[in-house]
Amino acid sequence: MSSDHPHEPHEDLDTERGRRKDEHLSLALSQRAGAQPRSAFDDVEFLHHALDGIDETAVDLSTQVGPARWPLPLYVNGMTGGTATTAALNRELAITARETGLPIGSGSMSIALDDPSTAEGFRVLRSENPDGFVMANLGAGRSADDARRAVDLIAADALQLHVNAVQETVMPEGRRDFSRWTRSIEQIVAASPVPVVVKEVGFGLSGRTQLRLRELGVQIADVSGAGGTDFVRIENSRRERPDYAHLEGFGQSAVECLLDASTDLPLLASGGVRSPLDVIRALALGARAVGVAGGFAQVASEGGAEALIPHVRRWCEQLRQLHALLGAAGPAELVHTDLLLRGRVQEFCTLRGLDAGAMSRRRERSRPIPEGEPHVR
Repeated sequence: MSSDHPHEPHEDLDTERGRRKDEHLSLALSQRAGAQPRSAFDDVEFLHHALDGIDETAVDLSTQVGPARWPLPLYVNGMTGGTATTAALNRELAITARETGLPIGSGSMSIALDDPSTAEGFRVLRSENPDGFVMANLGAGRSADDARRAVDLIAADALQLHVNAVQETVMPEGRRDFSRWTRSIEQIVAASPVPVVVKEVGFGLSGRTQLRLRELGVQIADVSGAGGTDFVRIENSRRERPDYAHLEGFGQSAVECLLDASTDLPLLASGGVRSPLDVIRALALGARAVGVAGGFAQVASEGGAEALIPHVRRWCEQLRQLHALLGAAGPAELVHTDLLLRGRVQEFCTLRGLDAGAMSRRRERSRPIPEGEPHVR
């Protein structure tokens, strides 16, 4: 993800932007070195009901995302593109998407709009994956015409429009006039030929923000919470004086954003997703599908599509098994599972006035009681 601002094409600027994209990718992958830290997903626990399981063969993993039916509740989130290095990674990701059915998002396409010579690094997402669900990506500061151009460039099925105020705040070359973003989002939504997914870049979309997006006509939002790639760390390390470390970890997790939802706006979830169990947790909290970026990029960068394809297939196998274990025939049914919320997530609910205890009794409330069966609490 890079800062996304229109300008007249200029060789030095475009070279610098390409360098920045490669640097972002390198720094993002370096954050994944070593054991993954504890996250908000660890504070979400399923209440196990030993006789609630179903036949694994009865599970259908497809999910409704806006007007589209995705074959899986999992997608490759927008990461990169625009340089030789990132184009090579995008090719491996696109091949994986083609072979597994994963929807896939592009990284920010601003550089390709301003410098057409970089466009192939994005077009590869479609050329290698001609029949898949592909999402273009631009920043909220771009124009409605730019949005249409980005969609056309890769024949996109949807447009990810990212908001990244925290990143811009720390980025050495960041633009910090956020006052135009609301109007820009509204104009792009009105003009876009495909559904618009407004997403954060790892700092979360609060319930209030979700409501505002709904009012602007946005069809889908990706809460993209804290806990995954931290762009404060990335941008701070790029500064001459790295003095923004106090902002590391800023924002809300995907778990907290899903709990904070205050509208019927369809939500996607990303940010710190480490395993199929994290995917199931996010779906149980109301996400329609769950995005993975850094984890899949790491596998692809080390072993290409040859390594990532079986990795994704193992995830999908486990997703199906976990659905069966929890008695959910599809992703939408997971919202009836009983959840125990602990630690910082429980504290978040308390501070926001949310009833964390009610999450542990959802199946009881949703299950019809057969005639003659006593209703015991």
